[in-house]
Amino acid sequence: MGESVLLGIQHVLAMLLPNIAPPLIIAGGIGLATGQTTFLVQMALLFAGLATIVQTSPIGPVGARLPIVMGTSFTFVGGLIAIGTQYGLATAFGAAIVGAFVEIAIGWKFEWFRSYFTPLVNGLIVVITGLYLIPTGMDYLAGGADAANYGALINLGVGSLVFVVAILLNQLFSGVLRILSLAIAIVGGYVVALAVGMVDLSPIGEAAWVAVPVPLRFGVAFEPVPILIMGLIYITTTMETVGHISALTTVENRNPNVDELKGGLLADGVMSTIAGVFGAFPNTSFAQNIGVITFTGVMSRFVVTIAGVILVLLGLVPKVGALISTIPYPVLGGATLVMFGMILSSGFSILNDDVPINRRNMVIIAAAISLGLGVTVRPDVLSQLPQQAQTFLGNAVVMTAVVALVLDNLVPKRDDTGSVDRDIGRSDPAETDD
Repeated sequence: MGESVLLGIQHVLAMLLPNIAPPLIIAGGIGLATGQTTFLVQMALLFAGLATIVQTSPIGPVGARLPIVMGTSFTFVGGLIAIGTQYGLATAFGAAIVGAFVEIAIGWKFEWFRSYFTPLVNGLIVVITGLYLIPTGMDYLAGGADAANYGALINLGVGSLVFVVAILLNQLFSGVLRILSLAIAIVGGYVVALAVGMVDLSPIGEAAWVAVPVPLRFGVAFEPVPILIMGLIYITTTMETVGHISALTTVENRNPNVDELKGGLLADGVMSTIAGVFGAFPNTSFAQNIGVITFTGVMSRFVVTIAGVILVLLGLVPKVGALISTIPYPVLGGATLVMFGMILSSGFSILNDDVPINRRNMVIIAAAISLGLGVTVRPDVLSQLPQQAQTFLGNAVVMTAVVALVLDNLVPKRDDTGSVDRDIGRSDPAETDD
């Protein structure tokens, strides 16, 4: 139990900042008051915990029965800010609630759609997820993207310390030191940061002791265009979740079965709908925690359930959440850089193990990664498109997923003799293990 609790805390430390950052960014983009922002953050923690528990311990068909940590998805940030700015926060929550039924529908009848989610598509989504998150990890390590002292030697020193300690503990030791390598590195980095004056403890005193969920605190309204935008984004997070589940089961050297994929998608959609009612933004599987599992080799539902319980407590007791939120960016950057790199490695593993590296697939990989990474590093290329199109296509995962999905299902497959495989709608043999 003691080891499992520490492992659960390690998962919480890995996902905390990425989980609370989206509501902070959305609140800032829409212009909410401090009290409203605090409530959004607490609900993000609470429903991340509840959704995580449902994924590890399913309720009927809802849940993958896998160690999946859930949280507020960055994929929705741009769309929710655009909707909230133009229509108001009530409409943003209404669109999030209704749009989630797109993912619920796909999850409910996933056997109809499974042939489109091949290892090639899943692997590319995992690869681009790692690629586009790595710059975020570097920003954290340097002090935060908007920090006045971005790139200061003290930031680089503390972040690099966490990075090096995590890798050394993982590679040179065994047992507890290896599986808790990230948590030990984060705690050690936090102590150093505290000693050199990088930690601001004032949020702890300002935080309340209890936060109670209030349904429809921000109201709810429904508009067709925002619902359409959110529905399209949910299709993207559907593909992300399929990719994440595939990366997770790679730890066990296998592909996910249909029940795991259906349950994972249903949990995404159902919990996002409930979260919207209580003032939390959509939830989806967190890639960085898959990186933790890949890095430590510990794939335990029990451990992740503990992480979910801790997140629920953080959501109900703001002072505890405030304590953890004082972890400086460089400390988290050193740890997340390792995790994001492990996600990238998991994607490579899927492509290497389950995808024939022939000319057809190489071209699809080249097209999907080039366009996905291209719109991220050069977003101005889409500046002449309507704002909704920029929001949708400007996301690296969205672009990569769309290109991979379209090409993999339209470009004919060929056998070793060069003849066309007419049964191009079927699943790849490597993934039909259930």
